[in-house]
Amino acid sequence: MLDIQYIRDNAEEVKRAAKNKNIDVDIEKLLEVDKERVKLLQEIEEFNSLKNDVNDLMKEAKTSEDREVLITKGKEIKMQLEIKEPQFAQVKKYFEALMIKVPTVPAADVPVGKSDEDNVEIGKWGNLPEFSFTPKTHLELGKLLDVLDMDRGAKVGGYRGYYLKNEGVLLVMGLMQYALQKMVSKGYTLMIPPTLVKEFALKGSGYFKGVEYDGEIDEVYQVATKDKDVDGGASKDKKFLVGTAEPSLLAYYSDEILKEEQLPMKLCGYSQCYRSEIGSYGKDTKGMYRVHEFMKVEQVVIAAADKEASDALQQEMIAISKEMHEELGLPYRQLNICTGDMSAGKYRAFDIEAWLPGMDRYGETGSASNFLDWQARRLNVRYAEKEGGAKKYAYLLNNTALPSPRVFIAILENYQQEDGSVVIPEVLRPYVGKESIQPK
Repeated sequence: MLDIQYIRDNAEEVKRAAKNKNIDVDIEKLLEVDKERVKLLQEIEEFNSLKNDVNDLMKEAKTSEDREVLITKGKEIKMQLEIKEPQFAQVKKYFEALMIKVPTVPAADVPVGKSDEDNVEIGKWGNLPEFSFTPKTHLELGKLLDVLDMDRGAKVGGYRGYYLKNEGVLLVMGLMQYALQKMVSKGYTLMIPPTLVKEFALKGSGYFKGVEYDGEIDEVYQVATKDKDVDGGASKDKKFLVGTAEPSLLAYYSDEILKEEQLPMKLCGYSQCYRSEIGSYGKDTKGMYRVHEFMKVEQVVIAAADKEASDALQQEMIAISKEMHEELGLPYRQLNICTGDMSAGKYRAFDIEAWLPGMDRYGETGSASNFLDWQARRLNVRYAEKEGGAKKYAYLLNNTALPSPRVFIAILENYQQEDGSVVIPEVLRPYVGKESIQPK
């Protein structure tokens, strides 16, 4: 969410950002509603002030005539408030529905484009594997090595369900352990955060398109089962499954005020992730590339409100992902994400895509995003400046350290041998306990 004063002062810039991000929000209507909201709020405050004045005068009234005049005046004020307060509530609701759609104005060097086809490649690493044999897909390798079972996964878990088996389990858990150890070495605080969260965490971090959850467009699972509060009564909180550790990590300091000297705070979360993939229906229907649940290690940084410093932190974060891809020996490319492929809150975003021989293309294995204060305003994450103690909204950044399914695919397909075996990357061998996975 942006500061309304910023929108008032930079309306044309915000309109352009919405257009370039393919976001349907009427900024002129927002500004009209804002004026009406402010007008009604001022009127309500004036009537409340008059009401207080009348109450004070009632205490000093000497005669019944004086009291009668004040009672009449009090009734008039009450009647006006009974009209104005519902009007304000309705206007405020409309204002919030518009405000939540307003995007962050992207950085000047973000490419303008309509879709992911307009993302710009800005770097590559590694040589693509050359096979002297016809390479297999991860599905074929999964069956041959007995490390992946999609058929029984679909039987038990439904569409996009899967079972990891044998060395496949060790390989994926090894990836997670390797990523966590890397995060520790880079100064991150490790967490296993909640994956079942209240509504505010997802709304605040931007995983709802509107004010409330919409199961038709939000790629989030809502839990239907009724929950109970600590006193045993029925909980009024709606609960959801997270699609990444990011919302849980960002909400950790919601409604709190940090100290500037604590920043930047570097957090790392390991979690199971759940995504409905509603917007991806019909895409990548075979294999593990697009699934409903998986494991991931996520980075989050809470930073001071300094664009230049946050840019440097974002580069630091993506450098860690690149380092891990290189240590894993996975060829990759880096993309500068265009406006049309960028969600509302992002100021700048970069993706890492690893080479997937079975798909004969690169596939996303990480994304680093800088939201500036867009998420912090929604979650109310603030800090007190060292000099003077002024309260400011923090800048929030996130990055995928390593996701389990796509890196699993990349390792199987890039490291396959002619006999169907798969060599384990050296950095993962301590976790897997062997140098290769052999056909069963």
